[in-house]
Amino acid sequence: METKNILIKSATILNPKSAEKDNIEAFKGNLLIENDKIAEISKKNDEPINSKGVEKIIDGENKILMPGLINTHTHMSMNLFRGLADDMALDEWLNNHIWPTEAGLNGEYCYDGALLAIAEMIKSGTTTFNDMYFFMEDVAKAVDESGLRGCLSYGMIDFGDEEKRENEFKENINLIKNCNNTAEGRIKTFFGPHATFTASKELLERVRYEANKYNVGIHIHMNETKKEIEDVKEATGKLPFEYLEDIGFLNSDVLAAHGVWLSKEEIKIIKKRDVKISHNPCSNMKLASGIAPVQELLSKNICVGLGTDSVASNNNLDMFEEIKFASLLQKVNTMNPEALNSNQTIKMATINGANALNLEKEIGSIEIGKKADLILIDNKSVNLNPMSEKISSNLVYSANGSNVNTTICNGKILMEDRKLLTLNESKIIEKANKSIKKLKEIREELK
Repeated sequence: METKNILIKSATILNPKSAEKDNIEAFKGNLLIENDKIAEISKKNDEPINSKGVEKIIDGENKILMPGLINTHTHMSMNLFRGLADDMALDEWLNNHIWPTEAGLNGEYCYDGALLAIAEMIKSGTTTFNDMYFFMEDVAKAVDESGLRGCLSYGMIDFGDEEKRENEFKENINLIKNCNNTAEGRIKTFFGPHATFTASKELLERVRYEANKYNVGIHIHMNETKKEIEDVKEATGKLPFEYLEDIGFLNSDVLAAHGVWLSKEEIKIIKKRDVKISHNPCSNMKLASGIAPVQELLSKNICVGLGTDSVASNNNLDMFEEIKFASLLQKVNTMNPEALNSNQTIKMATINGANALNLEKEIGSIEIGKKADLILIDNKSVNLNPMSEKISSNLVYSANGSNVNTTICNGKILMEDRKLLTLNESKIIEKANKSIKKLKEIREELK
């Protein structure tokens, strides 16, 4: 029998609150989940919640209960490419290694890679992700089976080719029609124009029109490298965000991944149009793309969430690593140890991420009526002791994904005591290894 009502007792509850700047609420208490939502919260441990009708009780003693982490930029099926091409610049990485391997992709391989990524995310505390790639209906199948929450977009690339452009729209619109609000509402769909240097003006203008028509968001790579900035400026005479502003593309439904190289004028445009930014510190460092001005963006009340990018450029999906590196990178970039403090960084991975995906009314904080997307951290772990008085600092600077004991999404337990309950971990690993072996063989045949 599937558990519907869950009571979590005596946990230390950590709640990033959207209404108060940098404030995170922490208290000992109990929480009741009814079906897919948070139904009741007791802020005092001596005020027990009525357990009548509860089918599952979780002992939260010595555990931190917090919102599930939100990964705002992924390419999940690329989990097959872990370690495929390391220690090189983005241009070489894409042209000489990633794109030649992607030429052999099919739906089965993308499904296998997505399942591998989902297993990794569940085990490291991510409950929602935002993904752009290919064969996305196969990815949606993996999401449905796993119980995780995902926003999906098809990576649209046309390089000015009209026939290819029509195919890209067919793929993305089919994804929207077939998958939006499916899997008990856990799957949302976006349009996914890859970037300003891989998508034509015609594609970008039509994406804006179609996004309005279907009432869905837009997920795009922006301002990741200096070369990209130079290429766009040479082609259009404008910086990337200036170019998108000029063609009427930008709005509050746009999530821009990276935002590393931003001019003062572009930051003004981002603020004016309420564009959301996904910061990917590990990928940006590994590819030597640069350091995004996150502290400056946050100081202007621009919404910045966190993402891992793909494991081909990271090389894992551990959002706790991303949280730590985000904070440390801003400190060394600004030479200010107070930059991007632990409360701010936890908010980036939770409520800011929800806001970036326009899901802040459903997820990202622990509030009655919100979806039960929650994780429990084992605070008896050796790397978390002695515990800091400021819980967020322990989570940002000391924790990693292996400290996650239990993962709950949409009111369903996906992992308990480190054991996956909806997926067969060993079979997923075995199948993924076979898939990348076949893809490498295909790549060699195509040379």
